[in-house]
Amino acid sequence: MTAPPPVGTAALPRPALTPEDAARSSDRLRVHNARRQGRRWHLLWLLIGPGILVMLGENDGPSMISYATTGATYGLGFFLPFILVTFAMAVVCQEMAMRVGAVTHRGYGQLVLERFGPLWGWFSAGDLILTNLVTLIAEFVAIRIGLSYFHLGAGVAAALGVVLVGFTLSGGRYWRWERVVLGLAIFNGLFLIAAILVKPNLGAVGHGLLTGSPFPGGGLNTLLLLVASTVGATVTPWMIFFQQSASADKGLTPRDLRHGRYDTIAGAVLAAVFGCGALIAGAALFGHGGSSIQGLAGAGFPGALKLVSGNAAATVFALGLIEAGAVALLTISASTGYAVGECIGTPHSFNNTPRRAALFYGCNVGAALIAAVIILIPGAPLLSIALNANVLATVLLPVALVFLVLLANDRELMGKWVNKASTNWIAIAIVAFISLCGSAYAIDSFLQTVHLIT
Repeated sequence: MTAPPPVGTAALPRPALTPEDAARSSDRLRVHNARRQGRRWHLLWLLIGPGILVMLGENDGPSMISYATTGATYGLGFFLPFILVTFAMAVVCQEMAMRVGAVTHRGYGQLVLERFGPLWGWFSAGDLILTNLVTLIAEFVAIRIGLSYFHLGAGVAAALGVVLVGFTLSGGRYWRWERVVLGLAIFNGLFLIAAILVKPNLGAVGHGLLTGSPFPGGGLNTLLLLVASTVGATVTPWMIFFQQSASADKGLTPRDLRHGRYDTIAGAVLAAVFGCGALIAGAALFGHGGSSIQGLAGAGFPGALKLVSGNAAATVFALGLIEAGAVALLTISASTGYAVGECIGTPHSFNNTPRRAALFYGCNVGAALIAAVIILIPGAPLLSIALNANVLATVLLPVALVFLVLLANDRELMGKWVNKASTNWIAIAIVAFISLCGSAYAIDSFLQTVHLIT
C-alpha cells in the first residue's frame, strides 16, 4: 500500500494564469530571448516606452502653449536654458519612479497606500485626480485650438479625444497600447519643424541657450506665472503615477534598470528639444503683439503665427497642438485609471480585459468624457485654463515627490536599489525649488488680490 504524500507536497492544481500574467510572461520571454542572443538594439526596442511616453506626454497642449506664450511674451533668452534645467529635474524624478516600479512591481498609489496608510494613499490619489481633471480639460483646449485653425469646432475636438481614448484601449495588451501611443508621440517633433519654419535668428537662439539672457522684465506676476507654468510643464504628479505603474505593467525588473534609464533620458532629450522648438516658434510673435496673452488666446496661436510667419508654420504648429493634446490625453487618462485601481485594490492593467478591469478602463474613458463635456461650455477662458493647469501641477507636486523619495529610500522595499546619497540631495533641492516657485506665484497673486480689494 502506497503511503499518502506528506501534507504540503501533494500535487495541487496550479492556479490558472490571468490574462495580465500571461501577457507579461509573453513579453518577458521576448526580452529574455533578445538578451540571451545578445541583440542589444532589439532588447532596447523592447524595453523602451514608459520613459519616452511620460516625457513626450508631458510635452502636452498646456505645456506647448505655455512655452509658446513665454516666447511670445519675452522672446528668446532666459527660458531657453531654463527648459533644459527643468527637464534635467524631470529625469531625476522619473528615474526614481521607474526604479521603484521595476524593483517592487507595484504602482505609486498602491505603495503609498501600503507604506503610509489609507489617509495619505487617498490624499495622493485625490490630488492626482483633481490635477488630472484640470489638465485633461486643458488637453481638450489644445486640441480645440489646433482644430479651430482648420475651421473645426469644439464638438469635433471633444469627439476626437474620446474616440481616440476608446480606440487605444481596445487592444487588450499593454504592449499594443504603448506602441500606438508611441507612434503618435513621434509627431511631437512638429514643434521643432515649426521653429525652423519661423526662420529664427540662430545667433539669438545660441546666445539665449549659452547665457540665459536677456533676462525677462515686465510684470512680476506674469513672470512668476510663466516660471511656475514652465516648471509644471515638465514635472507633474501624473508623470510619477504613470511611469511607475507603466514600468510595473510592462514587467520591467531590476535587470532592466539601465535600459529604463536610457528610455527616460532619451524621452527627456527629445521633449526638451521639442519644447524649445515651441518657445522659438512662439518667439516669432515677440514684438508683434505677443505680450498680450489674452489677445493671443482670442486669435489663437496658429492664427497669430500665420500673420507673422506664413501658413506652413501655422499649420504645423496647429497639428502639433492636436498631437500634444492627444498623447497627453491618453497617458493622463491612463494614470487616472492606475491611481484609482491601485487605491481601491481592483485589477489595473492594460493586460486585463475590460470585463476583469472594468474600473480601470472606466476611469480611463470617464475622465476623458468629463473633460470633453466641460470644454463644450461656451466662453471658457482657453489660455487661462491651459496655463493654470501647469501652475496647479507645480503647487501640488512637492507632496508627491516627497513620498517618491521616501519610497526610493525604503530599504525593505528597494534592497540594494535604494537612492544614492547624491540622488537624495538633488531630489531635496528639486522639491525645495518647485515649492519656492509655486509659493512665490501664490503669494504674489494673493497680495495683488488684496491690493485690488483694498
